[in-house]
Amino acid sequence: MDKVLTGVPAAHPQDVSRARIIVADVGGTYARLGWIVADGSNDIHDYRRYACAEHPDLASILHDYAAGTPCHGAVVAIAGVLEGDRLINSNLPWAVSVEQTRVGAGLAWVQLINDFEAVANAVPTLAPDTLSPLTPLMASGTSSPALVIGPGTGLGAAVWIEGQPPRVLPTEVGQASLAAGNALELDIVRRLLRDRPYLHNEHVLSGPGLMNLYRCLCELRDATPVHADAGALVAAAESDALARETLETFCGWLGSVVGDLAIIFGARVVYLAGGVTAHIPQFLHDGRFLQRYLNKGVMTEQLERVPVWRVEHGQLGLLGAVAWYRQNRLKI
Repeated sequence: MDKVLTGVPAAHPQDVSRARIIVADVGGTYARLGWIVADGSNDIHDYRRYACAEHPDLASILHDYAAGTPCHGAVVAIAGVLEGDRLINSNLPWAVSVEQTRVGAGLAWVQLINDFEAVANAVPTLAPDTLSPLTPLMASGTSSPALVIGPGTGLGAAVWIEGQPPRVLPTEVGQASLAAGNALELDIVRRLLRDRPYLHNEHVLSGPGLMNLYRCLCELRDATPVHADAGALVAAAESDALARETLETFCGWLGSVVGDLAIIFGARVVYLAGGVTAHIPQFLHDGRFLQRYLNKGVMTEQLERVPVWRVEHGQLGLLGAVAWYRQNRLKI
């Protein structure tokens, strides 16, 4: 179970083959939960969504869900890195202790895995009708390594590597330094660095980062910000020139970072997911993402052979948690 956010599981009793197992996808804004049968199919039952900020901790969400659906254990896909019993994450509204979560939820065991490790595990299960191409090439000779990346409350990424069993390399790409690729981005970086000693990818390439970007552009254009959140910004993009420029700049910058990561990891296919991308498909498909994705000098020809797919599926984290459980259940 390398590179897994390992929890503190209890041993499986021998009579739990029909027990219900919670599968959860927990981000900075929402927690999405369902359940599967331990030795049953991969069908996810009783899907529910919780607003994280409305609950005091992860345990209360799991406990509330299990109160109506008695469950034995839980596989939780969650953003962050586990260090001992403590989850390191700057985007969640509360701290997470694995053992306190298990006890508070009233479960026999709780297993945490990185959220984009789960998303990467879901890639082999994706149906063709959930994929929309962002590059002219829609097929490649191999499906591995596959880079899976997505902006949401943060910026997550993982690499899926084919094998028996397949392996997933989780990353903390969102915490890596943000690189500017043109004069406008350099101006934005300078302004953001006035307020912080370190600028990482999430400061621009995420939902909250989108608003950082908007405020910087307002300053550069001598305008007053009028949109309070990313939802309002996206909704105004058709009629508001600054909102539109923000989304165009965001998509171009995202394309550049995705191209860098495809080169770094030697990806042969890229899947773009994340909550933000689901709301701005027209901007992702207008050519700016592709132009910056391919603008890599001598590596452009290589990237032209690496297709990028935008994933249209609302339960990737849950599907990945199910896939992880099926692969690792005997080790829990």
